[in-house]
Amino acid sequence: MFITFEGGEGSGKTTQIQLLKDALEAKGHDVITTREPGGTIEAEKIRELLVQRDGGDWTPTAEAMLFFTARHMHVETKIKPALAAGKIVICDRFTDSTIAYQGYGHGFDLDTLNAIKKVSIGNMEPDKTFILDIDVTEGLTRAGKRMEGDDDGSTEDRFERMKIDFHENLRQGYLTIAKQNPNRCHVIDASATIDDVHLAILSAI
Repeated sequence: MFITFEGGEGSGKTTQIQLLKDALEAKGHDVITTREPGGTIEAEKIRELLVQRDGGDWTPTAEAMLFFTARHMHVETKIKPALAAGKIVICDRFTDSTIAYQGYGHGFDLDTLNAIKKVSIGNMEPDKTFILDIDVTEGLTRAGKRMEGDDDGSTEDRFERMKIDFHENLRQGYLTIAKQNPNRCHVIDASATIDDVHLAILSAI
């Protein structure tokens, strides 16, 4: 099974991914976790260009193609082989992030994004996607606290630093994606307690 987690900044994806991994492993499953952009040596190099605050001033088209270049390598060299080996793959972000961030957030043409997707990864889709939904202000506050607490000098805050309108469009984009894919996507109230969010995810699984 291929499971993805989506959501805006500060929605708690990292915590919930680890809890789900632990729960599935406790049931005897072989589970790997990964992330996007990233997941492979090549894709992690591209990640630095995309999420660092000084990673580059990309045009929307160039940015979209970079995301899908990283995703192509991730799918072909890590995700597909793991699934073929019978493992459960849990990924922090996937194509829905590109549609939400670049499409709904930045206004990039959705048809063009889907065309790039088709060339890059074909019809590859997750089996289950959890969209952790949270009020934009609350999420950004959480993300800000997280960044302040980092002690590794991280500057992966390019998207957190964008204007509030971008984040509102992003949230609505995710909700639209969920409505368009009701069998795959599950919207979870990320403002609930960590335990309640985890239980909701387990119930859907």
